[in-house]
Amino acid sequence: MPELPEITVYVESIEQRIVGQPLERIRIPSPSLLRTYDPPVSALVGKTVRSVERFNKRIVITFDDDLIVVIHLMIAGRFRWKEPGAPIPKKLGQAAFDFPNGTLLLTEAGTKRRASMHVLRGREALADHHRGGIEPLTATPMQFKEALTRENRTLKRALTDPRIFSGIGNAHSDEILHAARLSPIKLTQKLSGEEIKRLRSATIASLREWVEILRSEAADKFPEKVTAFHPRMAVHGRFGLPCPACGSPIQRIAYADNETNYCATCQTEGKLLADRSLSRLLKDDWPKTLEELEELRGGY
Repeated sequence: MPELPEITVYVESIEQRIVGQPLERIRIPSPSLLRTYDPPVSALVGKTVRSVERFNKRIVITFDDDLIVVIHLMIAGRFRWKEPGAPIPKKLGQAAFDFPNGTLLLTEAGTKRRASMHVLRGREALADHHRGGIEPLTATPMQFKEALTRENRTLKRALTDPRIFSGIGNAHSDEILHAARLSPIKLTQKLSGEEIKRLRSATIASLREWVEILRSEAADKFPEKVTAFHPRMAVHGRFGLPCPACGSPIQRIAYADNETNYCATCQTEGKLLADRSLSRLLKDDWPKTLEELEELRGGY
C-alpha cells in the first residue's frame, strides 16, 4: 500500500500536471470505485483543479465550486499519467480523468477491488475521512508521545494504526523501527523517554529520507513503479538477506496478508520473535536466538 512517502510524491507529480487544468471528461468503468452519489460525479466535468494534497493515505483533489475528490488507493491502486484520451486498461483500469494536457489513469491490480473514490462538497466533509492520527512529520514531541502512549500497543501496531499516526503503514514502520533500533513488539507504555525520542527522530528522518529517494527516482517523470518493496530498504521485504547495519539475516513475523521484518541483532538483542505459524509447528523447539536458528537450519 502506498504510504506517506509514496503518496507525497504522487501528490507532487499530479499537482504539477493538473492544477489549473479543467477536467474535460471522467470515465469510471468500475462500479465498485465510486462510493458517493451526491454530488454526482458529472458535476466535476468542466471544473478546474485548484489543489492536490495528501490527507493521511488518501489523495484529495479540489475543484472549482468547492467540489472535492478523495481517492484511497488501498493496497493495489496506482496512478499513471498518459497522453490525452488514453484508453483505460481493460483488466486494471478503474478510472480516467481527462485533461487538455493528459489523462490521469487510476488502476488496481488483483481481483479484489478495494480502491475507493468519494466526491464531496466542502472541506468540512473531509472530516468523515480523517481517522484521527497525528501527522508524524509535524507533530511536536509532546503530541508524538501522547499519541504513542495513549494505549498500550506494540510499536508495530501503534505505528500502523491510522487513529494514532497518519500515513505510516507496514513497509515504512519496519524501516522506522530498524532505524530506531527498537523491537516491533515492544509495548508503547514500556518505552523510556530516551526510546520515545529515538523513535520520533527515526520516524521523521526515515520518512523524509524516503520522500527524497522517491523524488530523485521520479525526477521530472511521473512515478510509475510505486511499490511497498524497494531495493534500498533496510529490512522490509528482505527476509533472509543481510542487515545493512550488522550483517545478520533479516527475520520476519508473518500474519494474514502482512509481515513484520526486523533485525534480531539490531532490534531485539539477538532474540527471535515467534512467528505464529512456525511457532505452532515447532512448539517448544522454536529457536530463541539467531545461534539456535542456525543450528536448527543446519540439522535439516
